[in-house]
Amino acid sequence: MTFKMTSVRRKIPALFTLLMLLAPTAAFADGEALSQTHGNILWTLIAAVLVMFMQAGFACVEVGFCRAKNAGNILMKNFLDFAVGAIIFFLFGFGLMFGLDAGGFVGTSGFALAGNTFTDPDSQWTLCFWFFQSVFAATAATIVSGGIAERTKFKSYILVTFLVTGLIYPISGHWAWGSLWLGDSGAGWLEGLGFMDFAGSTVVHSVGGWVALAGAMLLGPRIGKYTADGKANAIPGHNIPLAGLGVFILWFGWFGFNPGSTTTADGSIGLIAVTTSLAACAGTLGAMFTAWSKFGKPDISMTCNGCLAGLVGITAGCATVSPIGAICIGLIAGILVVFAIEFIDKVLRIDDPVGAVSVHGVCGAWGTIATGLFTIPELNDGAAGLLYGGGFNLVIPQVIGVVVVFLWAFGAGLVAFSIAKALMGIRASREEELKGLDIAEHGNESYNGFQIFSNE
Repeated sequence: MTFKMTSVRRKIPALFTLLMLLAPTAAFADGEALSQTHGNILWTLIAAVLVMFMQAGFACVEVGFCRAKNAGNILMKNFLDFAVGAIIFFLFGFGLMFGLDAGGFVGTSGFALAGNTFTDPDSQWTLCFWFFQSVFAATAATIVSGGIAERTKFKSYILVTFLVTGLIYPISGHWAWGSLWLGDSGAGWLEGLGFMDFAGSTVVHSVGGWVALAGAMLLGPRIGKYTADGKANAIPGHNIPLAGLGVFILWFGWFGFNPGSTTTADGSIGLIAVTTSLAACAGTLGAMFTAWSKFGKPDISMTCNGCLAGLVGITAGCATVSPIGAICIGLIAGILVVFAIEFIDKVLRIDDPVGAVSVHGVCGAWGTIATGLFTIPELNDGAAGLLYGGGFNLVIPQVIGVVVVFLWAFGAGLVAFSIAKALMGIRASREEELKGLDIAEHGNESYNGFQIFSNE
């Protein structure tokens, strides 16, 4: 436009000329900022939809690893995790997790998204952010389902889901992520210590795993799981291909879980996608070769759980570790999950039908601590993990966070299941369990004509 304005510039004051030149720049900057906001909303919404689809993955894994007579009951629990969990998180959980507070322990604002106009950019972002966080809350709840499968009363499970998404998950979530919505003024006390959990190895996965552990302990094992002398019997899942499909769906959805946690459409999502996928690959191989060595065969279910273990393990550090670090974290998670499943099943004699405690609780704790080991300074404002010369400065807050969240989630899980037990009971009757919860709880067969009524 210079050649068109030459004659005009001779006739107007210099100051006005300067304003004329600056005005388009300011308008461009405003437009660029608005475009970035819209890009962030779009990316976060896409990621949230991917995480929501993980509910289907969890359902497939749990159904496949359990028996045919309980398939419908497991599907119903996964539906309820989202249906109940999202509403409760909207009414109470989001405010407890992300609202402002005075001491870093619990939020006290944002209940039912009060005060949003639904039209201005800030409100539009809040709505998108709530939706993204709501599917995380549902994930924490659905982890519990697998650990207590095949013997839990459905109405009791609804109450536990209510408590997990409305209280247990949001409170510990506030400790670690309280600043994500309203900035430093809403920060939780673990954040203040320097605790790092980018996408939720501990905040989401370990919380679900530790609540599942509490439930499995209070419920006791399924009928026929242990002999009179305490020897563990295998109760094979009825549909391993379905479980494998569920793992692939979860792997796919994890690219919303981890890269989406940037809530920003920028170049960092590429690195996070790479570390996420490499850790899953390494976890798959780690579990497969470990099972092959221990049992003489490359066990399919252990390999599936190894993939999930790698994904859970990398979730905390996916944005601050290198690809090589991600492979190490995932590989160790894959090895660890095999030994954890064996230990919980055969030594502790706790019946966890899908390995939820090992995959999400144990490997979530490992991934959180590993963040303090493998974080590279280039991705963390110069602060390095132990293996990169940073000493224990990053490790100590990670260990504190893991221990504190275990105590909170496991303890609160015991209380939640105890309340449900006192109010309505939590264990299905012997007859109901042998017949199958599909018929006993819901009056339907998942596979009409193929139902098996007893495992004895």
